[in-house]
Amino acid sequence: MNKKLDLFLTFMKIGAFTFGGGYAMIPLIQREVCTNKKWMEEKDILEIVAIAESTPGPIAINAATFVGYRTAGFIGACLATLGVVLPSFLIISLISLVLHHFQEFRAVKYAFMGIRAAVLALILKALWSMFKAAKKGAFAYFIMGVTFLLTAFAKIDAVFVLVGCAVFGIIWSAIRRKEQTHDTP
Repeated sequence: MNKKLDLFLTFMKIGAFTFGGGYAMIPLIQREVCTNKKWMEEKDILEIVAIAESTPGPIAINAATFVGYRTAGFIGACLATLGVVLPSFLIISLISLVLHHFQEFRAVKYAFMGIRAAVLALILKALWSMFKAAKKGAFAYFIMGVTFLLTAFAKIDAVFVLVGCAVFGIIWSAIRRKEQTHDTP
């Protein structure tokens, strides 16, 4: 079989039969890529997971893109990414077609109330985890407060706020670095 087609079908299978999010896909990606297909070694997967975790976007999509690129270049990256995304896209599209007909049922409304509550709890858990892991100080609390005010009350798009915070952080870091070099003898 053509390696590029095999890459697409492998990641389509991973995308279709792995439930529980991107982290649940990692063992399947490792088994398929290292054990079954022998495209990479175990140490390569660990590097790919580390890179996929540190780049923006879902970890499973990032991992598929990196594996595809290492295995078959740019086209491989595109095919592996498409393969891992396509099953979810199709399933969600089908559900949305059917859901439209059932959204007025009381049981469906209650189910979505429960889902919204669960999603809120997951977001709060992620917020708490990130808060515990983040460096804290006056600067961090200032940025956090300003960011909250700008997005919640001034209705400024979060993308612009994030870019502004990044620029502000770079400037602040440069000022602090300059101060530190002047303070050392």
